[in-house]
Amino acid sequence: MDNLTNISITSSELKDGYGYDLPVYGLDNGLFYYLHVPALLCILCSFTCACTVIILSFRHKDYRKFFFWTKSERFAVYLAICDGGFNTFHSMDHMQYVITKDHVRPIELCQFYGFMLAEFVAAQILMVNVIAINAFILMVFKKKINFGKYDWRLLVWTFGLPFVGSTAVAVTGQLGPNRISCYFDGVKAEIASIAFTTVPLLLVLVVNIVLYGITLHRIKIETISLQLGLQRRHACDKSKRAATHMSMFVCAFFIQWGPLALTLAWTLISNERPFVFYHIVTVFSNIGGCFNLCIYLIIRHTNNQNRHKSNEHSQMDSNEINAITHAAALHPNPRKTSIC
Repeated sequence: MDNLTNISITSSELKDGYGYDLPVYGLDNGLFYYLHVPALLCILCSFTCACTVIILSFRHKDYRKFFFWTKSERFAVYLAICDGGFNTFHSMDHMQYVITKDHVRPIELCQFYGFMLAEFVAAQILMVNVIAINAFILMVFKKKINFGKYDWRLLVWTFGLPFVGSTAVAVTGQLGPNRISCYFDGVKAEIASIAFTTVPLLLVLVVNIVLYGITLHRIKIETISLQLGLQRRHACDKSKRAATHMSMFVCAFFIQWGPLALTLAWTLISNERPFVFYHIVTVFSNIGGCFNLCIYLIIRHTNNQNRHKSNEHSQMDSNEINAITHAAALHPNPRKTSIC
């Protein structure tokens, strides 16, 4: 995300009251390409990783049984869709800036880019928040959240609510160019940007940190506990694995959006921001797909290991049963034979 600049200009400098009144960032100081070229490279890498997650997911699992996959596997796909959508439209506005060295025109196109970015950014924020809550409830209360048939509750909340919010800001003319991208208009949408991005992102980040900390603490307690029976231990291990996988998504969210959250918090205090802020936010906010791919590969590797161990245990149990059966066949009289 690059919605970082809100410049103060006098009413005499306003021409049409939109972000087009603001100069394109970097053209006057030679930093234009230092901002947009790294952003495009990060977006390309993230988009490639997001597509890889989706392809590998459906290649190794039956797509017809998608809603019977584990929650972690479904979350990986949903977040890959968020990253892929975000990368697609964010690359378009960055590319147009690079080609034209000007704001994205016409205004309708820029507003469309802004609408799609608002949709996918908000969807990802809500999705990761749901993941954090789900992991917390799973470990602390030992309950599973019911997302409804075909995950309809989850999808309505994470994609439907942002759609309604994005539509509201779009019809009120709050979307448009800022100095470096299309998102919330750099002139008209200062309050909307705070209400739609700054406050929700900071709030979700704080909530996720708290839930993440409690969840990890609970996982640690469960791991060192030696008072569980074998059957209970197996069920507990499954819950811990699921919570650990979901916690990784939350951790990746911190890395991806933490710099933007800190920058937005800085924006509330001062309008002066060092250029390094732009670089940090540009890099980390645009490589979410790479984080998601790493998490997906870890989950897949862990699941394969657990499946392999489960098969080994099943084979051992089968061999033990066969040995007992064979011994019983050799000594049919239980009074003469004792089997320990």
